[in-house]
Amino acid sequence: MDTETEPDVNRAEDPARKQPRFVVIGAGMSGILSAIELQKAGFDDFVVYEKADTLGGTWRENTYPGIACDVPSHFYSYSFELNPDWSHRFAPGAEIQAYFEGVAHRYGVVERIRFGTEVARCAFEEGRWRIETAAGESDAADFVIAATGVLHHPAIPQIEGLDVFEGAVFHSARWDHEVPLEGRRVGVVGTGSSAIQIVSALVDRVARLTLFQRTAQWITPMDNPAYTEQEKAEFREHPEAMETLRADTARAFTEGFANVLVDAESPVLDGIHATCVANLESSVKDPELREKLRPDYRATCKRLILSEDFYDAIQRPNARLVNEGIERVEAKGVRTRDGELHELDVLVLATGFRVDRFVRPMEVIGRDGAALDAIWQDGPFAYLATSVPDLPNFFMLQGPNGPVGNFSLIDVAELQLTYILQLVERVRSGGCREISASWPAMERFEAERREAAKKTVWASGCRSWYIGADGLPTAWPWTYDRFREEMQRPRLEDFETR
Repeated sequence: MDTETEPDVNRAEDPARKQPRFVVIGAGMSGILSAIELQKAGFDDFVVYEKADTLGGTWRENTYPGIACDVPSHFYSYSFELNPDWSHRFAPGAEIQAYFEGVAHRYGVVERIRFGTEVARCAFEEGRWRIETAAGESDAADFVIAATGVLHHPAIPQIEGLDVFEGAVFHSARWDHEVPLEGRRVGVVGTGSSAIQIVSALVDRVARLTLFQRTAQWITPMDNPAYTEQEKAEFREHPEAMETLRADTARAFTEGFANVLVDAESPVLDGIHATCVANLESSVKDPELREKLRPDYRATCKRLILSEDFYDAIQRPNARLVNEGIERVEAKGVRTRDGELHELDVLVLATGFRVDRFVRPMEVIGRDGAALDAIWQDGPFAYLATSVPDLPNFFMLQGPNGPVGNFSLIDVAELQLTYILQLVERVRSGGCREISASWPAMERFEAERREAAKKTVWASGCRSWYIGADGLPTAWPWTYDRFREEMQRPRLEDFETR
């Protein structure tokens, strides 16, 4: 709904509109990108608030042994800053963190970041956003870009006795590198991507490794060769080779994976499932262990895990897979429901994240006192994963219902910023002062999303972090091609402007 009948000439001449102020929240991948794209678009009045003392987001928070990206390195890169020096096809976490640090320095982003500054509250008052930090500082902005991510609020399981364990206990995203591991008895709770990588990295370092499996996972084989010095030199001398590789990878991921996840009946998914089954059956020799590792749902119903060595690691003589549920944690270790006490020196909780947090626990108050917590009382949502009604000039990157799956979120964020900056331009040019998704558009989008979600592979019979409180997948339920098309140009009729 557009409440204006014609542009206000005085607004177009308002200096605040010509050079608006932006607040970017978060200095991870999306926040760094936001700062760079704002500068490219000619916006110079902005600040990036980061609650931590360093940048990097997910890659700063997660430093556990074995961490690596499950998207090929040349695809998991900014399109304008390709890196000829990736060491492997799938880069390790420390290398990705160094990449983001290097990009942030080269583009002058670091000087724009207020480190150690957590935004506690954003309130829309008298046409602007009033920002309050946890330390009591204040700021004001015409636009807010929430680049807060979702993989930074650890999900701590409610297990009795965690506080009485005499050894070291920590979440995988809060890895304590001061704790010695060599020759010790280590337990890992969980079987998601983090747990799989940790097991593979630690099994040869520890005396005994016990994996407490909550749900078996399908594992697809991956080949992760190192790039040779000759290949890196070729990339440096011929950057177009990297561009071709990136484009080919994007096409393969889109056509062979991202686009088919939304159709549970796709024969391509049957092929992926068959590959995972063959990987399990050819890799695990012990029939009893093999059946413990065999999931009871279709491959890709959960986030597909890529690993070149997990099955080998879990079959080592010092590794043990425990399927029994955990009864409690005791001073000496973990007691499972069959009564056995698994004595441990270190307990790692690889139990994922609270992925429904998004911008929270930050308090967001929109137009006329509309509280985001109240708007989201039944679960988070956003129009095209970027805008929430009654939150004018407030935009999210990687917001609710955004594309997930094994895809490059850098590509997602670049598309979203192209879209958001067009909405910003609508305001800057004087077309309006405030813009946000309208409620009718939001309700239509949600109805369509919910109906489409039922047809995706994520709704085919498993529990995962893709599933919302209503039992439906929260992920983007259409093809990635459709997302790319939606991000090309906003449908202004779906926005309320004032």
